Amino acid sequence: MAETVSFTAMKDGTAEDYALLAEREHDYLAGTADRLLRELRNQAEETLSGYQITRLEHGLQCATRARREGVEIDWIVAALLHDIGDGLAPQNHDKFAAEIMRPFMRDEVVWTVEHHGIFQMVYYAHHYGWNPEERQKFRDHPYYDTCVAFCERWDQASFDPDYTMDPLESFEDELRTVFARKAYDPGVMQVGVVKGL
Repeated sequence: MAETVSFTAMKDGTAEDYALLAEREHDYLAGTADRLLRELRNQAEETLSGYQITRLEHGLQCATRARREGVEIDWIVAALLHDIGDGLAPQNHDKFAAEIMRPFMRDEVVWTVEHHGIFQMVYYAHHYGWNPEERQKFRDHPYYDTCVAFCERWDQASFDPDYTMDPLESFEDELRTVFARKAYDPGVMQVGVVKGL
């Protein structure tokens, strides 16, 4: 089998080209957890200044709080990854993170991550002259209370340099378990199911 495809435009690809890509894609997809771990480690160095902790430490604190509450694995991994988009998509980091999670996690968890940015505004928006109750536009959404709880219990509380958090390595198995799932499995996604926090 060839090492690369024969085409320079996708429309010119052959069945053999696309068989090669399918094989390579399988291996590449299997490395998703490794790439996420690299990005998390990067957040220890490349971080928004001004906070008392790094973005990695913030994610670790959130995930540690979730773990210590004994919640399901999706919540622990989501708490770890909820701000993974800060470096590449600072204006819509919540949406960025949610799209990474969407194929592999329960819908309620993904929706919470996708909307946590606007829900967090209740804590600080008034300092900028913004509407701190912007989240009220989602008041009737079935996942509203879950997002409120996520922000209150884990996200907004996890900027403490004295908090004893679990190390990144301790979350690797959970991260690998979630991202080894079959993508878009309806049994995992559970669209419309409200379990809450």
